[in-house]
Amino acid sequence: MHLLLWSEMAECTVAPVAMEDSDREADSASDEQDSVPASPEPRANEVEKDQDKEYVGFATLPNQVHRKSVKKGFDFTLMVAGESGLGKSTLVNSLFLTDLYKDRKLLNAEERITQTVEITKHTVDIEEKGVKLKLTIVDTPGFGDAVNNTECWKSVADYIDQQFEQYFRDESGLNRKNIQDNRVHCCLYFISPFGHGLRPLDVEFMKALHEKVNIVPVLAKADTLTPTEVKRKKIKIREEIEQYGIKIYQFPDCDSDEDEDFKQQDQELKDCIPFAVIGSNTVVEAKGKRVRGRLYPWGIVEVENPAHCDFVKLRNMLVRTHMQDLKDVTRETHYENYRAHCIQSMTRMVVKERNRKYALLIPPAEAALAHFITLESHITSTSVFGLMSQTTSLPLHCTDLPANCTAQR
Repeated sequence: MHLLLWSEMAECTVAPVAMEDSDREADSASDEQDSVPASPEPRANEVEKDQDKEYVGFATLPNQVHRKSVKKGFDFTLMVAGESGLGKSTLVNSLFLTDLYKDRKLLNAEERITQTVEITKHTVDIEEKGVKLKLTIVDTPGFGDAVNNTECWKSVADYIDQQFEQYFRDESGLNRKNIQDNRVHCCLYFISPFGHGLRPLDVEFMKALHEKVNIVPVLAKADTLTPTEVKRKKIKIREEIEQYGIKIYQFPDCDSDEDEDFKQQDQELKDCIPFAVIGSNTVVEAKGKRVRGRLYPWGIVEVENPAHCDFVKLRNMLVRTHMQDLKDVTRETHYENYRAHCIQSMTRMVVKERNRKYALLIPPAEAALAHFITLESHITSTSVFGLMSQTTSLPLHCTDLPANCTAQR
């Protein structure tokens, strides 16, 4: 009986202790659960702080250059050359969706006979999506229209050199902050679709200018040729360009990390030389759509249809993909060649002037030398040149000129 009561009391005393331990474990578990969500926050803050310590900030330089360039704006100078009637003005208006030739006056045949090659400039400010472009079109009316076209390209070459000279002077002057870049970045040379390739005038023009400007040959009025004729004429023109050693604009090679689409697009541009183009400022309706094109009795030629001409490829090359490269080649190759030639010419002029001033000192030296030669018979132990070095009345510079004086005699 006593044993039974004792065991019951022991059980009663042990049970509360067990409950207390379970409550403590539950409380501790709940405390741990409450503390778990709060622990990642300081860890995330520590990671962000570590990243801030490792981040310098020069990765934003492209954004800074972009903002500055957009604010300043861009400039591009395009020259168009070729004989009259090949659609130069129409193509320029089609390329940039502008009308640069509102007040143009067309000359008749008699007036074109006496006309000389002129250089005209048309400047227009274009803005697209907040980007400003100052476009300058340099036209060459009268080129190739005369009966005698001997050296008719000389005025064009002189104009390009004048722009190089002006930029060289501005670059060497005191105020170099606001230099206007009027250098010609690209020259579209229009080749007539009639004939069997390049004419002698085409060859001479491109050979005279290929080291001064980026030449992009263009096959004008491609709608007068069938697709087979266009393909055959392109091959013939490329062969003649290589045969005569003409250096037209070369597309840069693609980097190894470029995607395949860009490489294919670049190869298509290279295969399109010369670009077979059609220009039109007229909007016509074709298949329920309004497009820019030319309406013929047998159908419509669409300017922006790649199956009809290379207009879209030429526009993409000039504006979207290679405009900056054209400017870089102008600055790094053509202008640097002109600048190096100018510096060499200036150096030669300085050396020539120095030699001329130095030559003015030679006649007195010859007179002094002749005077001492007459005394040679009285002096047996001293040579003439030894006497020159010992005589104090002789000018100092004469002691350095015996070889020159001998050469003069």
